[in-house]
Amino acid sequence: MAGATAPPQVSGRLPARVLELVFSYLELAELRSCALVCKHWYRCLHADENSDVWRILCGRTLAEEALRTDILCNVPTYKAKIRAFQHSFSSNDCSRNVYIKKNGFTLHRNPIAQSTDGARTKIGFSEGRHAWEVWWEGPLGTVAVIGIATKRASMQCQGYVALLGSDDQSWGWNLVDNNLLHNGEVNGSFPQCNNAPKYQIGERIRVILDMEDKTLAFERGYEFLGVAFRGLPKACLYPAVSAVYGNTEVTLIYLGKPLDG
Repeated sequence: MAGATAPPQVSGRLPARVLELVFSYLELAELRSCALVCKHWYRCLHADENSDVWRILCGRTLAEEALRTDILCNVPTYKAKIRAFQHSFSSNDCSRNVYIKKNGFTLHRNPIAQSTDGARTKIGFSEGRHAWEVWWEGPLGTVAVIGIATKRASMQCQGYVALLGSDDQSWGWNLVDNNLLHNGEVNGSFPQCNNAPKYQIGERIRVILDMEDKTLAFERGYEFLGVAFRGLPKACLYPAVSAVYGNTEVTLIYLGKPLDG
C-alpha cells in the first residue's frame, strides 16, 4: 500500500538464561529439535550438562530412588544420567520371569525353577565406541552371564544354561566359571591369566564395545582385563545379561564413550 512502512526488525536474540527457562519445560525429544534451530540454541543446551534444563528434566525422567542412591555415582552430569536411563534395560525386551525395578536400572529375576532368563537394553549399537557397567546384587547361581546380543537372540530358555552365548546371535562372559561363550561353545577362559579372581557380589564390571574395531572388552576396578571377543558382526548389538538364581538382581548403567588410557 502506498506510503506504508515496513515493520521494525527485531534485533538481537533471547538471552541464554531466558532460553534455559523455556527449555526447562520441554521433554527430551523437543529439546533435540530445539538444538537444531541455530548455533545459539545448541550452545545453550549443550554447553553445560549440569544446567537447570538438564537438572529439571532429570528430576522428571528418573525415579527418585535412582537419584538418591549411588547406582549413578559414575555418571557425573544430569544430562549423562538421562542418557543412561535411555540406554537402560527394556521392560519390553526381557524374559517374562524378570521385571525392571522402579529405579529403572535394575533387573529382578523371579524365583522360577528350571529357567534361564535374560534382558536387553532399550538401545543397541551399530557404530561408535560405548561403555557400560554391570553388577550382580545377589547370588550368581550356576550361571551368570554378561555381554551383548542381537535382537534375534532369545532372552529365555528352559533349564539352567549360559543363555547369553548359546547361539551365533550373542556373546557372553560367565562370571561363575570365567568362560567366554559364543555359538554354544566355550571360547576359552577370561581373563587370560593364572588364578583369575572370582567375581565378588556388588563388584562393578565395565564392558567396552568398539563397533569400529568390532571388539568387546572388559574392565574390573579400572583394570583393563583385555579383549574378550574380536570380529563382531556389522549388526546392531545390545548390552545384555542372563541369570538363573531366584530373586537375584542385576544393574546396568550406560556410561557413554569410554575413556582412553
